[in-house]
Amino acid sequence: MFDVVAIGAGMAGLMCARQLRQAGYAVAVVEKSRGPGGRVATRRVQGGRADHGARYLEPQGDAVRGLIEDLVDRDLLKLWTDTVGEFRNGEIAAIPKSCYAAPDGMNAIGKYLAEGLDIWYGRRVQAISRTDNQMWHLALEVTDGNLDKPQESIAKAVVVAIPAPQALMFLDSDIGLQPDFLDKLRSIEYDPCIAAIAGYPAAKQQDLDSLNPLRKSVFFPDNSDLDWIGLDSSKRIDLSQPVFVVHSSAVFAERYLEAVNLEVAGRELLDRAAEYLMPWLKEPEWLQVHRWRYAFCRNSLPVACLPAGGNLPLVCAGDLCGGDSLPDSFASRIDGALRSGLAAANWVNSQLSETGV
Repeated sequence: MFDVVAIGAGMAGLMCARQLRQAGYAVAVVEKSRGPGGRVATRRVQGGRADHGARYLEPQGDAVRGLIEDLVDRDLLKLWTDTVGEFRNGEIAAIPKSCYAAPDGMNAIGKYLAEGLDIWYGRRVQAISRTDNQMWHLALEVTDGNLDKPQESIAKAVVVAIPAPQALMFLDSDIGLQPDFLDKLRSIEYDPCIAAIAGYPAAKQQDLDSLNPLRKSVFFPDNSDLDWIGLDSSKRIDLSQPVFVVHSSAVFAERYLEAVNLEVAGRELLDRAAEYLMPWLKEPEWLQVHRWRYAFCRNSLPVACLPAGGNLPLVCAGDLCGGDSLPDSFASRIDGALRSGLAAANWVNSQLSETGV
């Protein structure tokens, strides 16, 4: 039995669990994937690595600013670029912006936040119920084939730090949650994103080195297909070949939301990138494609966290909260998730303190 179980090892869940553990609580984190970080994600590619989720951290907001300072002090994060490009009317305008990236991959951030935590990977919450002695019982589904790990857990409090549609799969049931709480969760919508990761011949690095200036990060605010293109290999110390990551617009991703073969979507994104940047971008040596069904929260709630109400502590946290805290941007979403995790930890602490835990 735990004092608290946090569902989801993304930024909010890890920050919440970390805070509660430091306060002396027995905390477990349940995560359906194989590692921490959530959408702050890195994958192995052709002997290297590429960030197919969060692109970088930007010091916008107190929570993410403090995290950047900690990670820089530990040599886990470096300034990647101080200027991004914005493609408008056929030209790339330079926009000053401090972007910090992890040379070993952005999932190094999740690994740092996960240090010292009891995390149950490869487990998805299938159902949640109340026990006779007023605890939460979590039934866990195996996602990694490892049946040796526990498939259930008991907790005095639960923090739900995953996208709202995933949370509703087990919260929208007969467990006595307030209708207003569930209605708020149902109202939250997400934009999807297709991420194409493409590697090119090492000789193409000379073409990139000849560009002046070289824009490592380019946004496409007026494009119906493209959202962002990043030279991911420029984050790495062990550069072996140019690697680009292309993020689609939400409109583009909607067209491929249920597609079985995502390579078609990836090729189409590279064709668009080649039209606006280098023509050879449409001819990669290799290509990997990932679909983010819940990439960006479209209408987050104007609260720091979302308590369920009732006599058993349960609270939702993540980028579904904090909608009015900062101007909507990629950076503000990460800061909002971190602050929401902290707010959820403070709320849980207040609830358990009242019960004498």
